Amino acid sequence: MDALASLLDGPRARGAFLLRVVMEPPWAVRIEDRAPLCVMTMARGEAWVVPDEGEAVRLRPGDVAIARGPAPYTVADDPATAPQAWILPGEVCRTADGVDLAQTMALGVRTWGNSPDGSATMLIGTYQLDGEISGRLLDALPPLLALDGEVWDCPLMPWLGEEIVKDEAGQEAVLDRLLDLLLISVLRAWFARPEARAPGWYRALGDPVVGRALRLLQNNPAHPWTVAGLAAETGVSRAALARRFTALVGEPPMAYLTGWRLALAADLLRDPESTLAAVARRVGYGSAFALSAAFTRERGLSPRAYRETALCGHRQPPRPAACTGTAPRPGPGPDDPGEAAGRD
Repeated sequence: MDALASLLDGPRARGAFLLRVVMEPPWAVRIEDRAPLCVMTMARGEAWVVPDEGEAVRLRPGDVAIARGPAPYTVADDPATAPQAWILPGEVCRTADGVDLAQTMALGVRTWGNSPDGSATMLIGTYQLDGEISGRLLDALPPLLALDGEVWDCPLMPWLGEEIVKDEAGQEAVLDRLLDLLLISVLRAWFARPEARAPGWYRALGDPVVGRALRLLQNNPAHPWTVAGLAAETGVSRAALARRFTALVGEPPMAYLTGWRLALAADLLRDPESTLAAVARRVGYGSAFALSAAFTRERGLSPRAYRETALCGHRQPPRPAACTGTAPRPGPGPDDPGEAAGRD
């Protein structure tokens, strides 16, 4: 399972915050909720997404934008319109002087705005994604990206517009899955664009040799992989695989495997019921000690400390730069007992 698929497995949308926003100009909403990811699409009318840094993006019907937190931004009818409402963490909505607007601007089922017949209708879905695997993908995104509906036609958006205002049994699950599908469609379309600067591992998934090797590592990280074993599975020599993998991904196969295993381990450690030994087995380490040694060396804190930091919810545990796919990761040390099975 690659990082794009893993985005929707585990920390995928479950009870995600979805809202239909109906506004009549002039209007502007300041978003300071620190949500890791927000998907916005115009169903009717126009709007501007104005980041604090970078250029404003104009959205027309069918267009979609993704804002990557925690940086704040403003959504408005015009970039010059001053905010009248602030969205804060915990789905709090209020004016500049603290007046609660949650009920004042409620217009029905999952619908909010300043006019029930407003000329602009926007569909919004907010994710709370904290996982390491998700981070490998989302860190490769710009703070704000947009796709033009004229060149990217997605049948999911009208469907989402119809479903978001329904109040039926199982509706929350329906909306979560629609939001998942919309997000994955946007990301696939975005990474296919030349300006996207997709991470090396993502581009390499299209290579017939390296793509297969990546999927083998991602789908079965607990297997005692070696370069020789991967080469046999992909039908090339060890040297050819090592050269091609490193050139496309930016790091050798076993170094990538180490990073993938530790990212999976970090996500599994967020479950307080999972023991370190169980996590170690699932990600390919021979013992809890082996995983602890590798994890501490890579991240600068023990699995126990990482779990405590993650579960307390005060801040995101540190993730090494290599997890973003933009920097090479050193291979396992010669004394790493957890990587013995991963050596060639």
